[in-house]
Amino acid sequence: MALPPRAPDDASPHAEATVLDNPAWHALTGPHAHFAIGNDLVRKYPDDVAPFLAVRSWDDPDVWDALIDLVGPGGEVGFSGADPDLPPGWDVLWRGAGVQLVETPALDPRPDDEAVELGAADVAEMLAIVERNQPGPFRPRTYELGRYVGIRREGRLVAMAGERLHPTGWTEISAVSTDPDFRRRGLASRLVLDVAFHIRERGDRALMHAAATNVNAIATYERLGFALRRTTTFAGVRTPVDSQAARA
Repeated sequence: MALPPRAPDDASPHAEATVLDNPAWHALTGPHAHFAIGNDLVRKYPDDVAPFLAVRSWDDPDVWDALIDLVGPGGEVGFSGADPDLPPGWDVLWRGAGVQLVETPALDPRPDDEAVELGAADVAEMLAIVERNQPGPFRPRTYELGRYVGIRREGRLVAMAGERLHPTGWTEISAVSTDPDFRRRGLASRLVLDVAFHIRERGDRALMHAAATNVNAIATYERLGFALRRTTTFAGVRTPVDSQAARA
């Protein structure tokens, strides 16, 4: 059973761009606000949930002090969607190019009979399959962000996908992973379609993020009915160890 596309109540191009250009912020000030640590300038998830930090606007000069207050001197933060010039004393730990994909009318989501919901009892296996696939950050409580599903063979978790960021009107499909022994069987694609089905069933639309270098995964998502919306930057930085000097 496939569901027709459904746009959220406020689906104007401007409203859509505002949300999708800063999805972590709109998740942490929206459906994921109960996870948020921070204030009106910067917010983050608990470390055991997700490593993501969100900034309301990089144009606000107070954002740098707010970041130091949030993560402390010498703290590490990761963010996406922007590549701001860092003040003196801040260090870039890593930086990479990424893409943001959104569903199109070509996406034909459907529930999968083999998909089983995953939860606290499955965390060890979820962490292990993510470690083997490296689809992006996944922490012990990441499963709390949304619905995660998997496919098992003889009791073994061999494929997984689920919901991560949840900006208003949208839900990100993430942690798409397949055990190396079970690749090229379409298991991950089936789970993406299952997750997308339940996202659309509740009235949201699906989005995805991927490293720009992961061309095979991007091609697969495009075949399923996703399209490139924008390129983006993923980055990790360290706040100054001497926070007083950084504020001077």
